[in-house]
Amino acid sequence: MSYTSILVSIDGPVGIITLNRPEALNALNDTITREIAEAVATFEAAESIGAIVLTGSDKAFAAGADIKEIKDKSFSEVYAENFITAHWEAVAKARKPTIAAVSGHAIGGGCELALMCDIIIASETTRFSLPETKIGIIPGAGGTQRLTRIVGKAVAMDMILTGRVLSAEEARAMGLVSRVVTAGQQVEDAVTLAKAIAASSRPIVMLAKEAVNKAYETHLAEGIYVERRLLYATFATEDRREGMNAFASKRKPEFRNR
Repeated sequence: MSYTSILVSIDGPVGIITLNRPEALNALNDTITREIAEAVATFEAAESIGAIVLTGSDKAFAAGADIKEIKDKSFSEVYAENFITAHWEAVAKARKPTIAAVSGHAIGGGCELALMCDIIIASETTRFSLPETKIGIIPGAGGTQRLTRIVGKAVAMDMILTGRVLSAEEARAMGLVSRVVTAGQQVEDAVTLAKAIAASSRPIVMLAKEAVNKAYETHLAEGIYVERRLLYATFATEDRREGMNAFASKRKPEFRNR
């Protein structure tokens, strides 16, 4: 497929989506969010792809929503067109593991887009912020919900009500970021991590991802129940048998993704 606002490439078992609106610091308009959703769907359907990396430029992952596109919209317009949820949730709903390789500005919707990914790798120059209240709106792509679940109420309130900016190291200390890397290395490191994930059994990885995500959606007892059922489900796969037999035989497993 051809795109106008993103670049799509493949590195072995890894699908890479690069936001490509440099003139707007990768601001998220309807076109780019629709193209991201289409690319995610394509990689989800590809049997050869085991993980997805989402990135921007060294200067900006994404500088929020494109205000020029939405500043004149009315309530009835944003409600009727299902603004934001129409395309934005594609990354969050992906079943395959997603890794955000972030550098520079991750502002507003850009921060929220990174939060939709399973893992965030940030360069040391990354800055995270949710400054929507400064322009008369609030975060609407999961920022008030995902951020609060990760960093807690106090920090989320601080960031959302004041526009506080988190450095990459602050974000790592709060659990928002998995790893902080040298500027310019974020994509390479994210792809390396994605390849390591893709080397495992695809269905097993997806079951593990589902179990972890359940921790954010329910209380502990329900989460433990779901985890147990997903564990049982692994015993229906050929890869579970191969993995255990390989371990017992002290050899490398040869997963067939089924």
